[in-house]
Amino acid sequence: MMFTVAIDGPAAAGKGTISKAVAAHFGFAHLDTGLLYRAVGAKVLAGAEPIAAARALDPVDLEDDSLRTPAVAQAASEIAVIAEVRSALVDFQQKFAGREGGAVLDGRDIGTVICPDAGAKLFVTASAECRAERRFKELTGKGMDITLDQVLADVKERDARDRSRETAPLIPADDAVLIDTSDMTIEQAVARAIEIVQARLG
Repeated sequence: MMFTVAIDGPAAAGKGTISKAVAAHFGFAHLDTGLLYRAVGAKVLAGAEPIAAARALDPVDLEDDSLRTPAVAQAASEIAVIAEVRSALVDFQQKFAGREGGAVLDGRDIGTVICPDAGAKLFVTASAECRAERRFKELTGKGMDITLDQVLADVKERDARDRSRETAPLIPADDAVLIDTSDMTIEQAVARAIEIVQARLG
């Protein structure tokens, strides 16, 4: 069986957690496409040229624990506006989406660009303040010295860059179902996502 679930949304809205849970529930493979950009961003920070780094990306590059740092996230957001980088990574993502047994991909342009024919499309969002609070707790929990104001500024800056870029801006697909997680528990959000996918599967 081939069935693709596209889950898009801004940083720290909960799409990664929801995507993993949906994939586990249905037995689908899961790809956090943001990791592709983070992996390229990490290579760029190490001195690589962005387009060459994107073209040479290997699945093993996604397993690096250092990909979750703010510096790598910033680099990822900056290289994500380069059309040639996005193009190089589209093929990687589309091959994953077409695998037998079902796939869940989460990112920022899955339902609009990568998998416009996905069987189910979700757009997971939350207020900037709510997302900054979540990210702040996550980062300070890892021992990072950072303020909530800094995190909120980063979230807003990244949102602006993601939404205003010429290639594949962050917008919901016309047929995506919106899930606003601002006032939801993660259990509620996951349950809603599973319900939406189940309805599409029939």
